[in-house]
Amino acid sequence: MSAKNFDLVIIGGGPGGYVAAIRGAQLGMKVALIEANHLGGICLNWGCIPTKALLRSSEIFDLLHRLDEFGLSAKDINFDFKKIVKRSRDVSGQLSKGVAHLLKKNKVTVIDGWGKLAGKGMVKVEKDGKAVDEFIGKHIILATGARARVLPGLEPDGDMIWAYKEALVADSVPKSLLVVGSGAIGIEFACFFNGLGADVTVVEVMDRVLPVEDEEISAFAHKAFEKQGLKIITGATVTKLDKSKTNVKASIKTAKNEQQITFDKVIMAVGITANIENIGLDKTNVKVERGHIVTNEWLATDEPGMYAIGDVTAPPWLAHKASHEGVICVEKIAGQQDVHPLNKSNLPGCTYCTPQVASVGLTEKAAKEKGYKIKVGRFPFMGNGKAIALGEPEGLVKTIFDEKTGELLGAHMVGAEVTEMIQGYGVAKTLETTEVDLMHAIFPHPTLSEMMHESVLDAYGKAIHF
Repeated sequence: MSAKNFDLVIIGGGPGGYVAAIRGAQLGMKVALIEANHLGGICLNWGCIPTKALLRSSEIFDLLHRLDEFGLSAKDINFDFKKIVKRSRDVSGQLSKGVAHLLKKNKVTVIDGWGKLAGKGMVKVEKDGKAVDEFIGKHIILATGARARVLPGLEPDGDMIWAYKEALVADSVPKSLLVVGSGAIGIEFACFFNGLGADVTVVEVMDRVLPVEDEEISAFAHKAFEKQGLKIITGATVTKLDKSKTNVKASIKTAKNEQQITFDKVIMAVGITANIENIGLDKTNVKVERGHIVTNEWLATDEPGMYAIGDVTAPPWLAHKASHEGVICVEKIAGQQDVHPLNKSNLPGCTYCTPQVASVGLTEKAAKEKGYKIKVGRFPFMGNGKAIALGEPEGLVKTIFDEKTGELLGAHMVGAEVTEMIQGYGVAKTLETTEVDLMHAIFPHPTLSEMMHESVLDAYGKAIHF
């Protein structure tokens, strides 16, 4: 077996790896991409995309039960859960084939197997435990991603206790469900199953749901979730899960008491763990801290010629961060002159719960802790004509500015379609827009985006419709 030479070898075909591979090929590199499971990675196959397909079904089902509000009626509204799951899997399958097509179009060599570092610039590939090939890469990018974090004693068993994979392909909607963790993954599954009729309880160890979000947005979302029927217990830990053949008894401990509640199923959504095992890091100078690979601003590790991108590196763990890092990394390797390091404060975050939550930049608390004297603007959905016409009057847009310079420090939203609107503020931050620029921008009417304008105006006492 003779090793094959490439300019760039990438281990992992998720949203970081495959984007890096395509960009590398566009810049004239000979690129090899090694993927052990599915092109598109967890995001496309078992995360971002299939969950959105599931949530869409749940949202439509909920809307059908509100038809009377719109002067409409229908009888015998129901759902076929297996078809809902099948549609979700079909969406992922279609997009995975699309990634394969893009890689082929860009002449990227795709290798099916497990990539492992095996010395200076060398990567060995195994399939089903057997060696299948060797590759030499002038540059190597590690894009191995992450998997669901497992808590000792609370391990998913694939039957009564689920991780995200089991939740995505469930056979039916459980009558009662415990979701452990209220980050994006946990709260999205909670909203999905709740929307289809499950009795859902969410347990969060922090003192509020969606703990990385602005406190005001988090509190608004909490009330909206409870209004929909979600039971939420914050400042709590699940200390034990006792399984039987038919249910799971959970011991839930708070500062005040410990109670036992029985559920049909449990979803564990307590974060992720980077895939750093069995990829040959022990033979390198790659530094690992807190379970994740350490890189510099150009995604380079301490091992010459080796880089890391995406969920295997430091947070935030977002697909669009991984893709952007892939482009930055490859363009820097290629010697491009207009490459800029990733500015994490310009990274939008989205949670596709009901109502949706989206944010970019500093929260109000973080801005104050950094010493900024701030101006804060707010605008409620109930003051927006399009939101009312859509039957979606519950929500809030919040903007935070540096009082001294007018710099947009952060923007935070909760409500219908805010995951689509947040990029407006993302572009504004990237362009270092001030409040004056945003005030002078003309927003079309009637749109939800008008609330973004009004929130900016409100920060400076100029709001028209509130």
